[in-house]
Amino acid sequence: MSKPAPQRRADARRNHARILAVAEAEVAEHGAGASLEQIARVAGVGSATVRRHFPTRRALLESVARARIDALCARAAELERGEDARAALLEWLGDVVAYCASARGFAAAIAVDGAEPESVYENACSASLERAGAPLLRRAEAAGAVDGGVTMSELITLIVGIALATEHHAAPEAQAERLFQVAVAGLSPAG
Repeated sequence: MSKPAPQRRADARRNHARILAVAEAEVAEHGAGASLEQIARVAGVGSATVRRHFPTRRALLESVARARIDALCARAAELERGEDARAALLEWLGDVVAYCASARGFAAAIAVDGAEPESVYENACSASLERAGAPLLRRAEAAGAVDGGVTMSELITLIVGIALATEHHAAPEAQAERLFQVAVAGLSPAG
């Protein structure tokens, strides 16, 4: 039987919460490249304290994105009960696009960065989304609504690309939605 993880001291919990709150604001304003030093300064802690709580930029971005990831995962579970498998998958993917486009830094939090699969710092956000969306994709494949062989990882990568490409657009949400619709429809005319 493993022993429980040690409780953090009260000041460490406060520092963690303060760093995370400041990081959310900084990432929203400056995107995934928000300065860790600025986050430390505004939070009133040293850079080493930020790095102790968040050893990598990815760890910080994932923590900032966690609430959004959890909401998207819950949404996928809700949509699994829908009758139209294609519509459910596309609605969920559209929700992911909207979240990515509306929150600077979110796309970077789910982007694959080449971390080793066994790494402690593997992309937990992307992995959570892939697990949540996989049943929707399998259902759509089984219904013949999506070509077999498409992976959820590929779909998340496509969304990340759309969000990153539109991040600095005058209307990022609208442009991301438009590009997503182009990707869904393909380039061939209906017929």
